[in-house]
Amino acid sequence: MSYNSVPGVAVLAPVNDIHAQILTPGALEFLAKLHRAFNPVRKSLLQRRALRQQELDRGVLPDFLPETAHIREDDTWRGAYPAPGLVDRRVEITGPVDRKMVINALNCGSSTYMADFEDSNAPTWENNIDGQVNLRDAIRGTITFTNPTNNKKYSLRKDGKVAILIVRPRGWHLEEKHVVIDGAPVSASIFDFALYFYHNAKKLIENGLGPYFYLPKMESHLEARLWNDIFNVSQDILGIPRGTIRATVLIETILAAFEMDEIIYELREHSSGLNCGRWDYIFSFIKKFRNNPNFTIPDRSDVTMTTPFMDAYVRLLIKTCHRRGVHAMGGMAAQIPIKNDPRANAVALEKVRADKLREVKAGHDGTWVAHPDLVKIALEVFNENLKTPNQIFVRRDDVNVTALDLLNANVRGAITENGIRNNISVGLTYIESWLNGLGCVPINNLMEDAATAEISRSQLWQWAKHGSRTADGKTVTAEYLLKLLDEELAKLERHLGHQKFAASKYGLAKRYLASQITGKEYSEFLTTLLYDEITSVYNRAKL
Repeated sequence: MSYNSVPGVAVLAPVNDIHAQILTPGALEFLAKLHRAFNPVRKSLLQRRALRQQELDRGVLPDFLPETAHIREDDTWRGAYPAPGLVDRRVEITGPVDRKMVINALNCGSSTYMADFEDSNAPTWENNIDGQVNLRDAIRGTITFTNPTNNKKYSLRKDGKVAILIVRPRGWHLEEKHVVIDGAPVSASIFDFALYFYHNAKKLIENGLGPYFYLPKMESHLEARLWNDIFNVSQDILGIPRGTIRATVLIETILAAFEMDEIIYELREHSSGLNCGRWDYIFSFIKKFRNNPNFTIPDRSDVTMTTPFMDAYVRLLIKTCHRRGVHAMGGMAAQIPIKNDPRANAVALEKVRADKLREVKAGHDGTWVAHPDLVKIALEVFNENLKTPNQIFVRRDDVNVTALDLLNANVRGAITENGIRNNISVGLTYIESWLNGLGCVPINNLMEDAATAEISRSQLWQWAKHGSRTADGKTVTAEYLLKLLDEELAKLERHLGHQKFAASKYGLAKRYLASQITGKEYSEFLTTLLYDEITSVYNRAKL
């Protein structure tokens, strides 16, 4: 049997011999079972999101759910005990699943490595299936890589002290259009999870660990319940004890912040805590309230972790996690080393150190970094201030966060032309890279993923929608933003030179960004807006 012999399953992209080792009949049959059982629920939950947005647009603000008050008020239940390898998670590195990155991340000295199929991965067919191959090989200790430009060889460190692997599948809103089951594209979340779990769960258990996941962009506890149901059925099918899987949920939407207890409750025996997904959280705050002028916020650089709505959600997350006996993970330090400017590099690294110190003092059990060179700094801060494997015992009973605290949009700062231009430049650069198959991009000495571009275009849209005024009195209009977009594109052309610019996808990136910053059309996610541009199915159809 081959990958195209499974009834009801069609693979609509090229499959080479190595990819066929992932797309086996057994794996596709497993995928089909999960798709048929759970895709209808996924689609109904996405419809529920749309209805919730309509309520927000009418001015109905979110609040803690009265129907789940009994869960929040019950002090007796707990999440799962930490799984093997997940007791001490003080520094986690994140990044895409290309082969070199996987090796470097596992070798870098961090506690864990979140291998990302989501925001730092542009989901081309090759990226996704190559990523599955890379993780399979890493788990078996056979992964190697030779850089074709300089012949440098990479392999796992010989002492065996590699980071614990945690995988982030794509969010519920995304589909994998290269695989169709019973005539419908498969959920990207189920696709990423199913292939990884099918091929690696038993080997991970044999290695003394388990299949561990990060779950992104959920907006309600019902979406966590769906994941939990998938976990139970998957473990049953493969004959693995329930509770073997562990999942950390990224609290990166404003609506999920009101349901943190409930999300842990739904995942109880599979829960390994919550994480402050700070950049997507800012994006969600802007997106969900984009039609409400009372929630207009200033330049992205003014929105920090001490901003009222950000500070409130961090404190509530730590209190909630520790009350339920699970890890409260801190957020991403996006800075990357600045090699040609020692003074700027020192300033950037000091920002990382201060950020990590704030997190460990607040009660976080661990933190994220985006670059291997930042692992040492984060470890130094946590090792100096955290002498136990975690600090789940720090209850934060002093914290009392209300709905108004989570919705406090009083952010000090201003909208500036520089901030507008930065949003445009970052949006253009990131979208162009994503269209070329790169989802993790260094921009202005920060390692950026899709969340950054989402913040950029959402702020521009919101400012145009409400006719916001800049610090120097300029009214932000669609015409003004499109004029600056033309100017920023011209700057990029001058910087790159005409030949390189002509060979790039900046023209296409501009077209997409222009459609999203006028205060009119607004796509729920840039990744869904752009996805057809990088699918093999779509590109074959255009030929």
